Amino acid sequence: MNKFKSAVILAGGKSSRMKFDKQFLEINGVRLIDVLIEKLKMEFEEIIIVTNKKEFYKDYKVKIVSDEIKDKGPLGGIHIGLKNSSSEYVYFIACDMPIVNIDYVRYMKSIIKDVDACVTKSQNHVEPLNSFYNKRIINDIKKHLYTDKKSLFSFLNKMNTMYINESKAREFSPKWDMFKNLNTQEDLMTVNNLSL
Repeated sequence: MNKFKSAVILAGGKSSRMKFDKQFLEINGVRLIDVLIEKLKMEFEEIIIVTNKKEFYKDYKVKIVSDEIKDKGPLGGIHIGLKNSSSEYVYFIACDMPIVNIDYVRYMKSIIKDVDACVTKSQNHVEPLNSFYNKRIINDIKKHLYTDKKSLFSFLNKMNTMYINESKAREFSPKWDMFKNLNTQEDLMTVNNLSL
């Protein structure tokens, strides 16, 4: 099994603050999810999209899957993404995160050694995406979700998680933009001039 073959884009979520489904976000007239796919192809052989609207991706040349355990937030998406991936470690990003920092992705690859997850921590806040998860934790996630817990943070605390500290991550992303989510129309306006 290839160690770092797969990347997953999580395209679910309620998008309530954006007022439309964020998996259809466009920046400069281009669908953000298409930009993410092209960038991820620079580093990964297999791209998987987790979506509740598979019908909108019928022309895509990537693997399209939907949550098996419904309405459980990002952890449900991570579960099905891992289940459908072909690599030991799988990279996860959300469809509303416009910045793929390839240098940081490569850095994470270089330091990962037999852990369940590799995520970034800023003070007491954990950044659950722009992260790697190990395929072996599929059943652990399932057990966690079936105890009716959705918290990714409590789950990571139970796992053998490697945390990258903020100062190290800021060497790659001084403005922290590789963790930026587009949640509102105002957020979208700030990145319309972004060079993706």
